[in-house]
Amino acid sequence: MICFVTGGRVKTDCTKFRSTSCLSCIDGSFMDEPTARRQCFLCTNCDSGSGLRIKTSCTTLSNTVCEPLDGFYCTDSDKDNKHNCIAAQEHTSCEPGQYIRHKGTAFTDTECTDCSSDTFSDGTSTSCQSHTKCESLNLQLIKAGTASTDAECGEHSSNTAVIVGAVIVFVVLLITGASLLVFFYLRKKSSQNSGKICMN
Repeated sequence: MICFVTGGRVKTDCTKFRSTSCLSCIDGSFMDEPTARRQCFLCTNCDSGSGLRIKTSCTTLSNTVCEPLDGFYCTDSDKDNKHNCIAAQEHTSCEPGQYIRHKGTAFTDTECTDCSSDTFSDGTSTSCQSHTKCESLNLQLIKAGTASTDAECGEHSSNTAVIVGAVIVFVVLLITGASLLVFFYLRKKSSQNSGKICMN
């Protein structure tokens, strides 16, 4: 009654006159133990839509072994074969303001942790970065850093250029004004001298 050929199934049962005859499993099916069954087990399908792929292909002697796709982790395994994943889920993506404390593996999810104060991360780094200290770069703080963005720095908005410009304009006006005064003074004096010559 039992087919002792691994990878086979019962074709005909034994009688007083003959022993049990076996038939090999067809492609897409397997039998990994002696059996009295007339049908082999169907090979497992590793569904990519469920985050799975083939790790070991099915043979007539053993079932397919599935593993998670890259970026997925196993959430449920075959009770008879812990290495055979039957359900997977995509790794958690860390949010901006968090860093990847532990990268996800085939059997564990990604672990995220919030950045501490004065640090930032866009959620894709394995550590948080310190905010740029604008003062130490002799720059002015334009926008304060957040948990997800760095501080923005810029050149100091100085009034020196304005002051220098104003002084130059003042000096030019002063010189121009003085020149005009001298010009009118000399002209007036010249006119007076001309008048005196005419009177003589």
